[in-house]
Amino acid sequence: MEPLLIVLIVLSLIFDFLNGVHDSSNIVATIISSRSLSPRLALALTAIAEFCGPFLFGVAVAKTIGSEIIPPDLMTLPVLLAALTGAILWNLATWYLGIPSSSSHALIGGLIGAVMAGVGAGAIRMAGLTKVFVALFLSPILGLLVGFLFTRLVYFLARGASMKINWFFKKAQVLTGMGLALSHGANDAQKTMGIITLGLVTTGYIKSFEVPTWVIAASAGAIAFGTSVGGWSLIKTLGAKFFCIRPVHGFCTQVASASVILGAALLGGPVSTTQVVS
Repeated sequence: MEPLLIVLIVLSLIFDFLNGVHDSSNIVATIISSRSLSPRLALALTAIAEFCGPFLFGVAVAKTIGSEIIPPDLMTLPVLLAALTGAILWNLATWYLGIPSSSSHALIGGLIGAVMAGVGAGAIRMAGLTKVFVALFLSPILGLLVGFLFTRLVYFLARGASMKINWFFKKAQVLTGMGLALSHGANDAQKTMGIITLGLVTTGYIKSFEVPTWVIAASAGAIAFGTSVGGWSLIKTLGAKFFCIRPVHGFCTQVASASVILGAALLGGPVSTTQVVS
């Protein structure tokens, strides 16, 4: 395995780790702010679910990132390294400043910019790029609509209920939170899988775009570890400064977000967890 490929794999896993750190707040902020779980337990359970997600829901997003935007035979390792470096620097800057930001947008933007500079705009497959843009654009809108409609349905079904129903929503939030973590791992870890596998194809290490099991395991482990480390300043921003979250709100948010993110993962659409949840 050539040195540049090793560097690419390491940088990809660093990006994956930072993605987990950056997005951990999106997964656990509602659970913590509604006091369904303690911060440490919420992060630990989320990390476990994040690790399992990539193994359960296929590699459709990885194939979109790694083979449908840019033809693998036109890609070079320096271009991939430039794309990753830009995405990592953006993630580090926004993490340091406590600004919620999309790792997906950073990676897609870095990849397109690097390809245009290093290979040429003609190398970009418009069908694949359109698929990505549609997923990124529609997912927050769908999140808003599903969240609104599901919340109205829950309020209708729970009309006349006593305050004890909050106990149910607190307990249910643990399950829905794990479902959201599963969907996040399934969608976001696949972006790293796509980059690593693209690098393996580019260097001839593998002949066709088939994600190896060790790439799935490494990507799942990196994003799970990042989630366990957590972004405490982002948790504070999303969970306390923006909204006064009750258990019912957290429950509805997680169900709606998990549905949209998991649906996108199964269809091969990379989405922004930050935008869908917010």
